[in-house]
Amino acid sequence: MKRKVTGKDLTKEAPRSPRIRVGDYAILGRTIDKCRALAAGNIGEYHFDCPLDNMLFGFKGVKGEDFKAQIEQGASDQEIVEWLNEAGEEKTPEEIERWADEVEASSLYNHPEKQEFFSEEVKKLGLDPAKTTTFEWLEVDDRVSHAQQAA
Repeated sequence: MKRKVTGKDLTKEAPRSPRIRVGDYAILGRTIDKCRALAAGNIGEYHFDCPLDNMLFGFKGVKGEDFKAQIEQGASDQEIVEWLNEAGEEKTPEEIERWADEVEASSLYNHPEKQEFFSEEVKKLGLDPAKTTTFEWLEVDDRVSHAQQAA
């Protein structure tokens, strides 16, 4: 039975920080928020199945469309964690924690093909590209974007 998809209205508030872990997975809460908003028609400027989401999907070996199908059935955060744990590649709790720690500490600045884009975006927010993690950039960008919308 299909349940109504409800969640954050991303035209009015930011999704969860990618550093907030759901079921020990970094990025997952944010991905859930964006996917629910997409299904509800209020994703705003955000994108689901983007490169950030695909870091999680790639780690687990799942596809965005399969994840979205779970959300469209009204899956709760806990049901998504259970599905993710069963789907794709099997991962131990230690592998999940190590991956989450690594992705949280990473920066697009260290990827040559993304360094110029990242540097430009981070500088707009008054941050130092060489010292800013990808997650820090997203958190500051969320705060600035939603502060400007509220003004």
